Amino acid sequence: MVNEHVLTVSLEEFGLSKYEAQAYVALIAKGTISASELAYYSEIPRTKIYPTLLKLESKKLAIISKSKPIMCTAIAPEDAFDGIIHEQINKVNAMNTLISNLKKASEDSRKSRGSEEKRYFHLSANNVLSQLQTMIEGSKSSIKIMTDQWGFELLSECKGQLLSVLRRNLEVKVLVPSSQICSESFRVIPDGVEIRVSEITQNCFIFDETELLMINNENGKGAIFSSTDILGMNQEKMFSNIWKNATKTKALADMTKTEAQEIYKIIKIVNESGLLYLLDSAMISKKSEADMFKLLDKNGISLKTKTLDDVIEIIDAVMQITCSGHVNFEANTKNITVESKLNSGHSLPWVSILNGCLLKQGYKTRTVYQNNSNKGEKILIKISKN
Repeated sequence: MVNEHVLTVSLEEFGLSKYEAQAYVALIAKGTISASELAYYSEIPRTKIYPTLLKLESKKLAIISKSKPIMCTAIAPEDAFDGIIHEQINKVNAMNTLISNLKKASEDSRKSRGSEEKRYFHLSANNVLSQLQTMIEGSKSSIKIMTDQWGFELLSECKGQLLSVLRRNLEVKVLVPSSQICSESFRVIPDGVEIRVSEITQNCFIFDETELLMINNENGKGAIFSSTDILGMNQEKMFSNIWKNATKTKALADMTKTEAQEIYKIIKIVNESGLLYLLDSAMISKKSEADMFKLLDKNGISLKTKTLDDVIEIIDAVMQITCSGHVNFEANTKNITVESKLNSGHSLPWVSILNGCLLKQGYKTRTVYQNNSNKGEKILIKISKN
């Protein structure tokens, strides 16, 4: 059975007084009864029952007889409250229309000013790390990061969160400046995070291609951009362009920082010094090898004092980074094989350097170039002593 107290309270929310609600509920429950009986069943004082009935009648919730004793009957609920319900519906519809009109007026105003409102949230320096950890943990598909040294150190404090998303097979890519190759922070970042090197000067964290966290390394403050139609698109495009040309670091992971920095410097010197014009003659002219050696030496890289094994290890790492290739030395045959998964002479500068090292150490060399459009290129260096 429906609780009459609950019904009474609910009717009060419709605008009835406590006595009016008690009287109406009693009438619904008892049917047509006298005023004195209503006072008894509704627990309303006898002095208050008649004024209460008159109010119910004026609200079209009850009918009062003209005879004595006074008899009263409740109007059926579906008839009594139909008008009230429609009145409330009309009020809600009017409010919705008002809100829609206000929203349209606001949008029209912004368009006339040539601007569109976007939301972002400031973060204090004390909250940046915890927010970064939360956003990493909550990522659904990908994380792309551009950091300077300060930002990379901050990221290294998120090892647990990075491990968590890696277990969910999320793609995590990080761009860092060359100073961070094999640094303490570099070694903390878990396997599975792909790190490449470029000259990065900002701290921008892109989550699921929809949300940005940007951090100021001067004061440690951050800002979250959740509406990233233009900003997010630009940052994604910038990241992709830098990533495509950035230096891979996987082959350097097990090296000392000094060794890794030297290899990065060799790659940078060769790539930036416009030596591609030497490629056509690199296999037949000893001068090209001498020029390569001179160029490296001029920029602080001396290979003269290194053993053949050391040089092969360096060029092998370079090949992995630049050409997805390898260098293999066959001790029995004294042959060196340089393989690259890329065609069009990508391996030739590094073969030229390797050949130059062999010549400096008193070896005679003969090179054989093989190109397979499907498998890449292979260069065989046959060695003999002078």
